[in-house]
Amino acid sequence: MKTESKLQKILDNGQFAVTAEIGPPKHSSAEGIRHHAEMMRDYVDATNITDNQTAIVRLSSIAAGVHVQSCGIEPIVQMTCRDRNRIAMQSDLLGAYSLGMRNVLCLSGDHQKFGNHPTSKNVYDIDSMQLIYYLRRMRDEKLFFSGEEIKEHEPRFFIGAVANPFADPFEFRVARLEKKVEAGAQFIQTQCIFDMERFERFMEMVRERGIHERVHILAGVTPMKSWRAAKYIQNNVSGMIVPDELVERLKNAEDPKREGVEICIEQIKYIKENIKGVHGVHVMAIAWEEVVPEIVERSGLYPRPKVD
Repeated sequence: MKTESKLQKILDNGQFAVTAEIGPPKHSSAEGIRHHAEMMRDYVDATNITDNQTAIVRLSSIAAGVHVQSCGIEPIVQMTCRDRNRIAMQSDLLGAYSLGMRNVLCLSGDHQKFGNHPTSKNVYDIDSMQLIYYLRRMRDEKLFFSGEEIKEHEPRFFIGAVANPFADPFEFRVARLEKKVEAGAQFIQTQCIFDMERFERFMEMVRERGIHERVHILAGVTPMKSWRAAKYIQNNVSGMIVPDELVERLKNAEDPKREGVEICIEQIKYIKENIKGVHGVHVMAIAWEEVVPEIVERSGLYPRPKVD
């Protein structure tokens, strides 16, 4: 299904896409959002706007998306199932589309116990798989989640979802991905890739099922600032694998930040040249957005393609 999304046009044209991520602030000023958007404008095709990531209250994804769009970048707004029932979801989706948002990423959302309101009540009226399905039905069949007809001006989003190639049980990862594609996901952004060997095995299974021909897969990459950050992820973040060799490389580096950028660039080049079925990269420079232009340019992905 064709939409007005620039990101979809680039992916459908067979071009290697680049997306990034901007985390809204824990206050009401858009200055930082606009600064990051203007800095990345010519280097990415679209940028995620996170939705209260890690269950911490932040400026809304949709409002931030408006600021990002005004700076010349196409936003990918996120919609988590944690904070809204299906009525609020549909209201926000209609509002987002009316404001010019054309991409939406469907997520479960981090559990509230990890955030700054651990005693708050989660919602999970529907899960991310159902959200993908109902959002596709809103667009393609002109139906609200309840089945009531949308008489006109249905939201025609380019629908995205996420995949974690590294969580256990590993053999179920591809089956879960395929369910999201069957529900209606058109593009997938993966969790941060540090274990390239495991990601290659994941993509082999993806190709065996032909999933890469039915959905656009963007590989997630993250530049690491220090070996301690890598070690923390290795020991404390469930569903992520950081090889010991990567930790040691950062630990032994004269300039760990510079080494983290080099590793990220190497990963992007390797993925683009060697792993069939990957259609782009999603650069998650966490609290380090200013390094994105260098990573994109030195990876050979600049200038970005132009679309009508």
